[in-house]
Amino acid sequence: MRHLVVMLGIGSTLLLTACGDSDFDKAEVERSMKGVNVIDETNLNDIMLTVADPNEAVEYFKRASKQEPDRLDFKRGLGKSLVRAGRATEAVAVWKKIANHNDATDDDRIDYADALIRTGDWDGAETELDKIPPTFETYKRYRLEAMVADSNREWDRADAFYETAVGLTTKPSSVLNNWGYSKLTRGDFKDAEGLFVEAVTYDSSLFTAKNNLALARGAQRNYDLPVVPMTQIERAQLLHTLGLSAIKQGDEAIGKGLLREAIDTHPQHFEAAVRSLRALETNVTN
Repeated sequence: MRHLVVMLGIGSTLLLTACGDSDFDKAEVERSMKGVNVIDETNLNDIMLTVADPNEAVEYFKRASKQEPDRLDFKRGLGKSLVRAGRATEAVAVWKKIANHNDATDDDRIDYADALIRTGDWDGAETELDKIPPTFETYKRYRLEAMVADSNREWDRADAFYETAVGLTTKPSSVLNNWGYSKLTRGDFKDAEGLFVEAVTYDSSLFTAKNNLALARGAQRNYDLPVVPMTQIERAQLLHTLGLSAIKQGDEAIGKGLLREAIDTHPQHFEAAVRSLRALETNVTN
């Protein structure tokens, strides 16, 4: 369909040229062709930022930025692609230039803060977030504010920001998982468990939340598998997590049983569980 639209656009410009040779006609042809190119470029930029290989997207936006250095949208694309590629240190350098640009937006500062957090620069991220007016309310802004508050051990602020972030998105699984992990580190195991369950309810494929749920239950000496959707491999991995939690709590007999069950459940050789069980049995023997 897109190719059809482009062909129709080109066809219309050819028709224009057939109608006359005036400067007006030539200008109109150039304007029409430029419009077609902008449509194609926008689609390509969107593809690079979503489904393209992250490192390929980085190279694409690097070339585009070099060819048109005044285009801030290309620089933004480069910064986002570097984050997607896991190259946070490089992304920080790009987003810093964008944030200092005269045309920088609050969204740019949020993306800069996000890159800073990924490199562990919590103070820098907090400084950037503080530059954004409180009236600028977005899911990403509050998610980052919650993470910064967590790093400062400001629990009430963190909870308030997490709650606000959850209300600003239709896909809150990741922020619920972050909130649950925050509760887990504070020792609020019951609250953490509830948040992990809610995260899995929104996204049943989020294994991190399932594993954290097992940790929260294990910390309460509840070694039953959580009632959530799971594959056979995930079941084995959660049994392994529960087994290690039981051992940490001093319930070694239960832990050994859970490790054996994890090994039997896994469809392939479960090396991590085998090592854990072997180390436990060797320690007991000694």
